[in-house]
Amino acid sequence: MTKTPQELALMAESGRLLASVFEHLDTIPLAGKSTLQINDLAERFIEDDLQARPASKGQYGFEFVLNASINQVVCHGVPSPTDILHDGDIVNFDITLEKNGYIADSSKTYLVGDVTLAARRLVQAAYAAMWKGIQAVRPGAQLGDIGYAIERHAKRAGYSVVRDYCGHGIGREMHEDPQILHFGKPGTGLALREGMVFTIEPMLNRGRRTVRTEEDGWTVVTADGSLSAQFEHTVAVTATGVEVLTLRPEERAPGFKAA
Repeated sequence: MTKTPQELALMAESGRLLASVFEHLDTIPLAGKSTLQINDLAERFIEDDLQARPASKGQYGFEFVLNASINQVVCHGVPSPTDILHDGDIVNFDITLEKNGYIADSSKTYLVGDVTLAARRLVQAAYAAMWKGIQAVRPGAQLGDIGYAIERHAKRAGYSVVRDYCGHGIGREMHEDPQILHFGKPGTGLALREGMVFTIEPMLNRGRRTVRTEEDGWTVVTADGSLSAQFEHTVAVTATGVEVLTLRPEERAPGFKAA
């Protein structure tokens, strides 16, 4: 469950490369492009520029490099040539990358063009909720502390937290123990130890937290059709706190505030 310093160094490299994938996507005008086009751009960048492997492709029978979840899609949106991104959409790209045998996992919700204030606020709240969870990570803290911090922030902002999906341990396998719930009670659950690596990836809905899976067996949407937003980072428990292995360049900027 815990990683050695050598393993953590390899995971940090995978995380750094994955952050650069999002940096690359940041330069691409999204409006008018299909989610399959974005998938193909990410695949070429990961394989050709980074000399890495898109870890999601072929995992559990999934045929693509990323999940593309638009508006009311909560997670696991399947890239398609007919899903065109339009001005005013929000879209989450969830991407995994493997280098030297170790996997990093991260996601970011993008605002496409001129987005409504309601959608913008939801996206901001989802991002802040993820960081509230990250800030709860330290040796001796418990898993319930992470979930509590996330759900408390979401509820105060007026949003619900999806309970059907969770974060997870990660390393040589994409999904390892433990599960990281995005709700919980402080002081409960497994105690965190230095060397543990896992994802924190809350999904916030404007409406109810209930979801349903569409007929393709992958795409998960809000049951009430409300907007949903998500962010995700891979983090490691350090001797003094937490290191975000997938931290993106803009998040390292002077004056950056996580929440």
